[in-house]
Amino acid sequence: MQMLKHDLVYLTEDASHDAVIELINAEAFGPGRFAKAAARIREQGPHDRSLSFVCADDGETIASVRMTPVHAGEVKGHLLGPLAVRPSHKNRGIGRELVRIAVEAARRHGSEAVILVGDPPYYMPLGFERVSYDALKFPGPVDPGRVLVVPMAEGVHPRLKGTIGWRG
Repeated sequence: MQMLKHDLVYLTEDASHDAVIELINAEAFGPGRFAKAAARIREQGPHDRSLSFVCADDGETIASVRMTPVHAGEVKGHLLGPLAVRPSHKNRGIGRELVRIAVEAARRHGSEAVILVGDPPYYMPLGFERVSYDALKFPGPVDPGRVLVVPMAEGVHPRLKGTIGWRG
């Protein structure tokens, strides 16, 4: 019997990953992904490649997470997402590891917070907390119960009030 060996490698994203990341996100989220409020923030300006990561399995890129610099009220932070893993590699902890790596990179970079719109049962065990209900105004409709944050500076929660948008 042959054992399947998987060599997962986590790498900082670069321009050579753009096409495959687009494919992975299309596969994961479909055409509706561009209508989401978080996508509208990402359209305002580029993500930070130095804080965005991919996972490769035997040289094939199979997952990605991106980080976009944002102002969220008075907080200078990063918006995490999209996070996507190819169906062939789901439920192996790859997404959780990408989130962990991206949050740590943002922390080292001096980010005050990592914010996302996502599923609380998935993200809260990874260190995310709920943002006060309706505290942040997104450029489009968002479920306030899905706005989460990892605070990484003093007094982040009280300063997360107002609009969220791209930070150049």
